[in-house]
Amino acid sequence: MGRTVPSYRQAMGSEIASWEPFRRALRGKEVEAFDRMMEACRAYASAGSASTRPFISESMFMCILLKQELELMEMREVLDDIKRQLNIKR
Repeated sequence: MGRTVPSYRQAMGSEIASWEPFRRALRGKEVEAFDRMMEACRAYASAGSASTRPFISESMFMCILLKQELELMEMREVLDDIKRQLNIKR
């Protein structure tokens, strides 16, 4: 018998494909930003799969938010290092 429920990665791929008209309407850096968000979904697919949410988009949004938060944390660390080097107080 065949599989009746698609895997998380298959469902995510279908969800990403369904956003293609939205992507085509974007311009320049917007397309790059969108593609990076979808890449975050792919990068954290294992975590998304483990979340067992009824709507695939919920897991995808959380993956995107996680990636953005990690990038913000990294930028804050770099900024704090620069402030320390310049002896700048908050």
